[in-house]
Amino acid sequence: MLPISEDFFEYANEVKTELATHGVRVEIDCRDEKLGKKIRDAQIQKIPYMVVLGEKEASSKQVAPRDRSKGDLGAMSINDFVKVLEEEFNPLICK
Repeated sequence: MLPISEDFFEYANEVKTELATHGVRVEIDCRDEKLGKKIRDAQIQKIPYMVVLGEKEASSKQVAPRDRSKGDLGAMSINDFVKVLEEEFNPLICK
């Protein structure tokens, strides 16, 4: 997750906790860097999804995910984001 400033670290932790209850592995980039640098670094590390968190997302209790290959997916609820992840990754899980 990429909070745009330390003002949104608390919300990032709330989202992390919620995603973890659904089995999603999450890391928060708490570095004091510009958002563009955080995004570039995540792309270099080939992180499949980045979640940008700012004022708009915190006030509406939403997330703004970016898919590594598809780009910005727009703002959505946490549950909708979990559904996106399940649709992509559940077929890959052997049962």
